[in-house]
Amino acid sequence: MTQNKKETSTEAVQKLREATGAGVMDCHRALKDANGDFDAAAALIREKGLLKMEKRAGRETGAGLVRTYVHNERIGVLLELRAETDFVVRSEPFQNLARELTMQIAAAAPADAEELLKQPYIKDESKTVKDLVGEVIAKVGENVSIGKFSRIEV
Repeated sequence: MTQNKKETSTEAVQKLREATGAGVMDCHRALKDANGDFDAAAALIREKGLLKMEKRAGRETGAGLVRTYVHNERIGVLLELRAETDFVVRSEPFQNLARELTMQIAAAAPADAEELLKQPYIKDESKTVKDLVGEVIAKVGENVSIGKFSRIEV
């Protein structure tokens, strides 16, 4: 019976890790603190992620990339997205964020980065773009900032 419980616990930790991008030990602790409640554990992880995001907010984002997106040959977006190191800039979560942000800008036409961060995320309106950026910060462990962007429509 102990063996089965351990497998379930390991499966729960893995499931939480996949859902949140948090580390194994953070997921294990969150599940323990939430008495095995997956949703409560996920909320704890998000809460901790936001705390980590606030701690990283002051760090300089010296590395970055420029991402482009063209929608139906009618809308074009050019985005500058920054992180602390080139290692994170090349990471999958960061690259995915850049892609998602360019699509968000194409679809929602924000005036500036501040407005962009306040917008509901086009693929999940239960969260904002700021929440999306915060999730990536929690996953990669570095500050991420949106630099300049431009949107052109014909």
